[in-house]
Amino acid sequence: MGVQFSHPWLLLLLVPLAGVMLYAYKSDFRLNGARKTGAVLLRSAVLLLLVLAISGLQSYTVLQQKKIVYVVDRSASMPQEGQAEAWMLQSAGGKKEDDAVDIVSSSLQSAYEQKLLKQMPRSLKLNAAQNPDFSNLESGLMLAGNLLDGRADSRIVLISDGKENVGSMLAAGRMLKNQGIPVDVLPSPSRQLQDVSVEEVSVPQKLYQAESFSIEVLVRSTFKGQGELRLYEDSREIGRESVDIASGDNRYAVKALAKTPGLHRYRAEVFMNGDQQSANNAGYAFTRVDGPPKVLIVEGKKGTSANITSALSSGLVQFEVMPSPALLPSEMAKYAEYDSIIFNNVSGDQVGERRMEMIEQAVKSYGIGFMMVGGENSYGMGGYFKTPIERALPVSMDLEGKRKIPSLGLILVIDRSGSMSGDKMEMAKEAAVRTVEMLRAKDTVGVLAFDSSNWWVVPPMQLNDKKQEVIQKIQSIQSDGGTDIYPAAASAVEEMLKVQAQRKHIILMTDGQSAGNGGYGDLLAKMVDESITMSTVAVGSDADVNLLQTLADGAKGRFYFAQDESTIPAIFSREAAMISKSYIVDKPFVPALQDPGEWKALFGNGAPEIYGYVATTAKPAAQTVLSSPEPDPLLARWQYGSGRTVAWTSDMMGKWSKDWVSWPAFSNVLTQMVKWTFPQFASSSYQVNTQVEGSKVRFEVSAPGGNGPEQLQAIVTGDQLKPTPVDLVQESPGSYSGEITVDEPGSFLMSLQDESGQSVAPPSGLIVPYSPEYRIETGDAQQKLERLAEMTGGRVLSWDQPEQLFAAA
Repeated sequence: MGVQFSHPWLLLLLVPLAGVMLYAYKSDFRLNGARKTGAVLLRSAVLLLLVLAISGLQSYTVLQQKKIVYVVDRSASMPQEGQAEAWMLQSAGGKKEDDAVDIVSSSLQSAYEQKLLKQMPRSLKLNAAQNPDFSNLESGLMLAGNLLDGRADSRIVLISDGKENVGSMLAAGRMLKNQGIPVDVLPSPSRQLQDVSVEEVSVPQKLYQAESFSIEVLVRSTFKGQGELRLYEDSREIGRESVDIASGDNRYAVKALAKTPGLHRYRAEVFMNGDQQSANNAGYAFTRVDGPPKVLIVEGKKGTSANITSALSSGLVQFEVMPSPALLPSEMAKYAEYDSIIFNNVSGDQVGERRMEMIEQAVKSYGIGFMMVGGENSYGMGGYFKTPIERALPVSMDLEGKRKIPSLGLILVIDRSGSMSGDKMEMAKEAAVRTVEMLRAKDTVGVLAFDSSNWWVVPPMQLNDKKQEVIQKIQSIQSDGGTDIYPAAASAVEEMLKVQAQRKHIILMTDGQSAGNGGYGDLLAKMVDESITMSTVAVGSDADVNLLQTLADGAKGRFYFAQDESTIPAIFSREAAMISKSYIVDKPFVPALQDPGEWKALFGNGAPEIYGYVATTAKPAAQTVLSSPEPDPLLARWQYGSGRTVAWTSDMMGKWSKDWVSWPAFSNVLTQMVKWTFPQFASSSYQVNTQVEGSKVRFEVSAPGGNGPEQLQAIVTGDQLKPTPVDLVQESPGSYSGEITVDEPGSFLMSLQDESGQSVAPPSGLIVPYSPEYRIETGDAQQKLERLAEMTGGRVLSWDQPEQLFAAA
């Protein structure tokens, strides 16, 4: 404990002060004795305190314990692991027994590695989970500051290359300075690589069909050489050329033609011998090409859409035919190329859950239209029960209480071996749950899980009011063990023989090879004799496809090969629908006009006879235009979020609709149905600019003529299919701004919606390029580290003198 003075020279005032007090004591005759002595002493004390105060009197305590917090930059631009750990161990060798050390790792987020240890471990490994694609030194410094309480000689040591791209370490430095915490810096060299990168791709924000334009590409390189530049429009290569690449910035312009309307993504890639880092070799840009609307027709079976394409051609509607659902895009942004999507008798197990979610989001958030055309593989028969597509449609697949349905006995035989762990097991349980939800109280269900032995999760039982109990038991299934199919199949058949139901069916699913070879011939013969059918599902390429195909054929069922496990729920629900055979209404009728709205004129002279359809139930908010005598909806429509969807429950191939497709008004009616689904916003109403800074994206939106709604919201959706709402603040009339944090690079769709949730502009594209950690830097990041040390009273440490940390700290 001691004292010190900020202005010690002012203590000289004590000399004249002593003379004044002596004079006062001798000259003040009004007081006598003790009263005189007390008054003089009091005045002297007051003047003494005043002089000490203006001299800057301070007390201090000498702190013997030192506390050091190491902040280690673990972003991708740092050199290989081990260098920082070795330096920390060496520097900590100079600490005294009472000194404490701590370690914080920092990348996008910061995390504790150690907590104020008195003794450093002999070996050091940094294990905290990190996202190295970003560098947020501010977060690491603030976390380190929170560990220091000021009751010791405290300081922070930052080990970094200084290349931050999220936050500001200087902002953190100002706060640490106010807390009296110095920051020492140990500048680390960045990884030295021969590297070439695509820094920027530029295209016009808006184009017209058949307009020529330039794609401008900025390429940056750390070395000189010959390279190749490739350009893609969506997934189609549109150009490739050899280029001379110099060290530094290189700009190239390539001519292109806007051929088809819609939102298009352009990709530029650069390739060069000697390039040691490929993460930064591609760049992206979006543009919208204005032109006639475009429709995507997806066929469940190739060559079955002639009636649809002829009708659209006569209505001058542009279209593209996709002969297989397997070709549907797996990236969200590609659905924005189309104004509407038609599913023509497409089965849900051909689509998969992920693509269904993309289509639902495209309709709900981005105003893209959707129409489902019926057939034996669509609606409930296609396995769409409880799927994202069912959510988007104006009809549901639930037929409870609508008609008399034969009682059903269903046993689900599910492989739970170790190879089924993860997504496979979760999809299998989801499939079983959806199937149980489809069944009625009078139906019987059983669930048998098997590995090398069998486990009756749910012994065959009539559902009654126990549906939730059955679902909870299904959710308890865990994966473990080997695979033996025959005992499971035999046990399922044995129990099915005891079930009292009009239709009996088994669904067997496995992803492996059976350990044993049972007597399947006798088992299949017994199933045929007892009218028990069985369908099989092979999950992945390791399943015994030949055996499962043989079992399905022998048991009069169907075989499915599920390469994508997300198709399993659709397969199961489709099987449940097909076994009941209650969805298909195969009898002629003349459709009744129910609630046509503005479509009334299309059916002014009536509608042709229909010979069959797939039964569904209209949702409460849906508009049923045409109905059957049941009554079931034949043609229904509704608004779903920002988009519109239409359900046509008969086919358009002529099997059930031969009079309909030969009807003279067919082309006009179908064209009007499809056009009704087109997006309802103006083609170029809002200007949207985006700026990417690290992991943050800033939006700046301008309404036409400065007139916009009071509230505006941006909906951003990436390939993870999690739409993120961003509230835009109105800074001035018709001018809005907002910000969103994006943890991963990629391409995103963005929609603008007003306070009612309706889209006010066509979907636009947003590119978050590869992480800034992989950019080729042109500035000197070490200067910021030196400024941080100078600002906080810290030091610039040396890699070859680790002992200096505790020696002078």
